[in-house]
Amino acid sequence: MKLENKKIYPWIVVALLWFVALLNYMDRQMLSTMRDSMMIDITELESATNFGRLMAVFLWIYGLMSPVAGIIADKLNRKWLIVGSLFVWSTVTLLMGYSTDYNQLYILRALMGISEALYIPAGLSLIADFHSDKSRSLAIGIHMTGLYTGQAIGGFGATIAKAHSWELTFHWFGIIGIAYSIILILFLREKRNKREFEEKIEKKEKIPVLKGLALLATNIWFWAILLYFATPSLPGWATKNWLPTLFSTNLSIDMAQAGPMSTITIAISSFIGVILGGILSDKWIQKNVKGRIYTGAIGLGLTIPSLLLLGFGSNFTTIIGGALCFGLGYGMFDANNMPILCQFVSSKYRATVYGLMNMTGVFAGAFITNLLGRSTDSGTLGTDFAMMSILVFVVLCIQLLCLRPKVKNMED
Repeated sequence: MKLENKKIYPWIVVALLWFVALLNYMDRQMLSTMRDSMMIDITELESATNFGRLMAVFLWIYGLMSPVAGIIADKLNRKWLIVGSLFVWSTVTLLMGYSTDYNQLYILRALMGISEALYIPAGLSLIADFHSDKSRSLAIGIHMTGLYTGQAIGGFGATIAKAHSWELTFHWFGIIGIAYSIILILFLREKRNKREFEEKIEKKEKIPVLKGLALLATNIWFWAILLYFATPSLPGWATKNWLPTLFSTNLSIDMAQAGPMSTITIAISSFIGVILGGILSDKWIQKNVKGRIYTGAIGLGLTIPSLLLLGFGSNFTTIIGGALCFGLGYGMFDANNMPILCQFVSSKYRATVYGLMNMTGVFAGAFITNLLGRSTDSGTLGTDFAMMSILVFVVLCIQLLCLRPKVKNMED
């Protein structure tokens, strides 16, 4: 029996891609905590605005590439797309350790945006294809814990850089990813068998991309999903890129402490959130077709008070409490994005639509990353964190009103 035909293989896929997800977020996240170490050698990083631009260029490029990545994932073999993506971004991480000026970092950060964008639509659609509606949210949720674990480990970037050097930190993290791409070549499989894949290429069975997008644009659920995904991405990316700075400022602690403290707090609570959200959603949808919608709504609701605590808190209890509440809620939201999409879109086009969702979310992230860079320089970082709670409340209401699935899983 082939490996991909075994009953346990869908969970092997989750396990294999869990570590890819970890590397995906670890390699992008560690830069957010390493500014203090790097600006000794690269003086342009002394400006928070410049640092915000460096973080944002990744997001702009990542966002622009996401729809393209989704289209590619729906047309080509996802295994090789994932392997190639991992190899390239890991090589870029390795090369960042050799950077000697701001411009080199800027170009490499942009290249990382291109290569990392290719992974998420391919990885999530592959997991969704291997799992039915009885296990899909849990499988996606477990995969998401890899992202959060990578984010937490990335938080130690400042600690490792302080103990050794920022150059060595980039070198070793890059080497680990390059080595793991070889493991994926050996064990990861595509859901479609080789013959089906070859026939798909030969027949080129497709709706023209522009026509397909035009059809999507006529559906209210499509715009509701885009808004549902994009707006929570504002605080989502804000916590990824600026929460260490917020912890350091509001708690008056060194970044070497603030980085691990903030990322681990978010990672642990998000880990609990995606598992809880995945289990709850998979059980709820067996009884109610809107079970995934309601689970995601509970998660978004939890982020509203947490943003207020993070923004206006000035002591350990309020800020840690806010971070824990945010991670729990955002994890529940995150575990159900692709499963909700599966209720509206067939497997043939899920990666494409998820790519568009990812683009809107990342563009929102790029906007907030730049804005919070200026907020940090002007001393209003906490206030702007708190104000995002208003936007989340608005999109929560829209989600409950407009997302009305009719089936548990949209068939081909």
